[in-house]
Amino acid sequence: MIKWIAALLGGIFFRFPGAILGFILGSLLDTTTRTKGSGGFTQVFTQEKKVSPGDFELNLLSLSSIVIKADGRVNQTELDYVRQYFVSAYGKERANATFRTFNEIIKSREISAQRICLFLTQRTRYAARLQILHFLFGIANADGNVSNAEATEIQKMAGFMRINFSDFESIKAMFFKTGNHAYKILEVEKTATDAEIKKAYRTMVKKYHPDKVQHMDPVHIKGAEEKFKEVQKAYEQIQKERGLT
Repeated sequence: MIKWIAALLGGIFFRFPGAILGFILGSLLDTTTRTKGSGGFTQVFTQEKKVSPGDFELNLLSLSSIVIKADGRVNQTELDYVRQYFVSAYGKERANATFRTFNEIIKSREISAQRICLFLTQRTRYAARLQILHFLFGIANADGNVSNAEATEIQKMAGFMRINFSDFESIKAMFFKTGNHAYKILEVEKTATDAEIKKAYRTMVKKYHPDKVQHMDPVHIKGAEEKFKEVQKAYEQIQKERGLT
């Protein structure tokens, strides 16, 4: 109906060319009206790709296996960390099914971190990818130490997932406790002013707030809460060092 009205108005004001243009625009609006319940106007032009729960779990497990094998050995503590994580997130039965499917897949297909990360990048929000990065560091740190080989592998994955280097360094600093790790977590230099520190803290609170991943499973939300606490701890440490109030 809209397309005919638009064509009529276009013809009245701009003659035949206006009628044609009005018909085209009206057709688009008609399509928008029909699709409003499933995405509205933007859906006419774009279709957001989404990842199914099963695909997400398998790809997350694949990345986990790459991190575990990064230093040339398979650590039982890291394996247990991943299994417990999946059981907590998806339940024992579903987690076991994912592990069985994964074991079948790796027999016939080489696991490519780049391919997996590209797949996830196209289908997940940035905040979710930050949580994946935090999870991968958690695996590497399960035995009490993140090796250089593991950190290098995770950095590659972060690059494939288009995670900013500053965000990568921030999450990495949550596991590498150095003399300036609190500043790295807040993504500022140690020479930053007090005002810059406070501003950085407010920015990081917004970035790592658990509300950003409320669409994910409870265990991922818990991981986001852990990141959030690390930001708070970093700020409190700097407050003590500088006497900030």
